[in-house]
Amino acid sequence: MNPAEQTLTATDRKIQVRDITKHYEVGGKRFEALGGVSLDVAENEFVTVVGPSGCGKSTLMNILGGLDEPTSGSAVVDGKEVRGPSPERGIIFQQYALFPWLTVRQNVEFGLKTARVPADERRRTAQHFIEMVGLADFADSLPKTLSGGMKQRCAIARAYAMNPSILLMDEPFGALDALSRVRMQEHLLETWEQDRRTIVFITHDVDEAAFLANRVVVMAARPGRIHRIIDVDLPYPRTEDVRLSPEFTAIRNDIWTSVYHQ
Repeated sequence: MNPAEQTLTATDRKIQVRDITKHYEVGGKRFEALGGVSLDVAENEFVTVVGPSGCGKSTLMNILGGLDEPTSGSAVVDGKEVRGPSPERGIIFQQYALFPWLTVRQNVEFGLKTARVPADERRRTAQHFIEMVGLADFADSLPKTLSGGMKQRCAIARAYAMNPSILLMDEPFGALDALSRVRMQEHLLETWEQDRRTIVFITHDVDEAAFLANRVVVMAARPGRIHRIIDVDLPYPRTEDVRLSPEFTAIRNDIWTSVYHQ
């Protein structure tokens, strides 16, 4: 069986990736970044994507976000082929990309203001998501006064405020120290459980991949392709007790073996 084959029905599929390839010209030679990637993601599912450097994780994310085009194949969201960026697909990168001269509240409101949402509605929406990510006490603070984790929480609130049905997250916690990273993982899951969205989350960290996801997509390189899809049959909410459980250790070891012994 193809590792990307799943039992999702047509109505379950939020995202459908079909036989995507992506080629680049590098130094006069063709480089195959993705070689026939197919994947279904369900409504409100949390999927992590993990694999070695150069396996095409970020390329796949950029295609899903409409920031790049496949050489062949297609990415379909809600039955419509991805043809470019859309507010339906919020994208969060490792870099926070906050406006340093705007407060937390103003950063969260920025997209809404661009979309000409009335001021009262903007403020209510921004306040809701600022509280949801635990930044209510810092709503009027500038980014320079925030820790790295707080900046990323602001970026997440800004993405949520635009009401996307999908969040695409590319190594969002990669620049954080180990403790901040763990806390951000737990906070992200709390946010996801409060206000469910479909999330596709790229990471190099096997523990992070296992802790967050319903399913882990393991990619292989040269060319980038799906090697395995691993179900994470662990209950939510996930706490430190889950990380220390033998069940988590077994899943984490399975992912590790799949990534590093392909």
